[in-house]
Amino acid sequence: MRTPQPDLRSERRKALDEQLASEPQLPLPDVPPDAQPRPLETHLRHRHPVAVVGVVENGLVRLLDPRVRLPEQSRVIVVAAEPS
Repeated sequence: MRTPQPDLRSERRKALDEQLASEPQLPLPDVPPDAQPRPLETHLRHRHPVAVVGVVENGLVRLLDPRVRLPEQSRVIVVAAEPS
């Protein structure tokens, strides 16, 4: 069992978390009952997740592959390892 930790979030962050939690959940995909199972990616239609590698320089993420082009206003998730 985990030991409870103090909540270190700012008041603004707590309010944002509560707002997000209160939003209605997305509806399930409209799938006929007799449909064959498919990977989740096929339900994303035109949005296909992509993983790319980058490095942080002066607080900005620079992608290492110069051929990668992301559309303007793309939503991204950054996952970073803590320095050793």
